[in-house]
Amino acid sequence: MFNERFGLSKAEANLSLFIFLAAVAAGTIIGGPIGDRIGRRRVILWSILGILPLSVALPWLPLLPTILVAALAGMVLASAFPAMVVYAQDLMPQRTGMVAGLLFGLAFGIAAIGAAILGVLADRWGIVAVYQVCAFLPAIGLAAFFLPDTRH
Repeated sequence: MFNERFGLSKAEANLSLFIFLAAVAAGTIIGGPIGDRIGRRRVILWSILGILPLSVALPWLPLLPTILVAALAGMVLASAFPAMVVYAQDLMPQRTGMVAGLLFGLAFGIAAIGAAILGVLADRWGIVAVYQVCAFLPAIGLAAFFLPDTRH
C-alpha cells in the first residue's frame, strides 16, 4: 500500500510498519490498566468510537499524517483487546481459560479469513480501493453499545 500510494522504498515502508506496530503494542499494554480504572465496556466503546473517524480519514491523508494517524488508530484499537478479554471473562467467571482461548482463537481465526478475502479483493479491485472500503469496517463495532455493563 505505502509503496503503491506513496512510492516508498522497502526500508521506508518497514519503518512506517514498525511505527504502527509499536503503537499497537503500546495500546495493548495501556488498555488493561485503563479498563481497570474506567471500566472495560467504556474502553471498548471509546476504542470503537475513536477508531472510526481515524479509519475513515486515513485513506485520503498525505504520507506523514497517514503514518501518525495509523499509529494512533492502532494504539486506540489495540487498547480494547485486553479489555475485551477480561470483559468476556467477567461474563463467565467460572470459565476464564475457556473464554480467553475462545476469544483469542476466534479473533485470530476470523482475522486470518478476513485477510485472505481482502487479499483476493485487492487482487481484483486494487489495494487502494480495498483500503478505502475497509475504512468503514469499524462502524460494525457500534454494535458494542448493546454490551451489558459488568461493573458490580
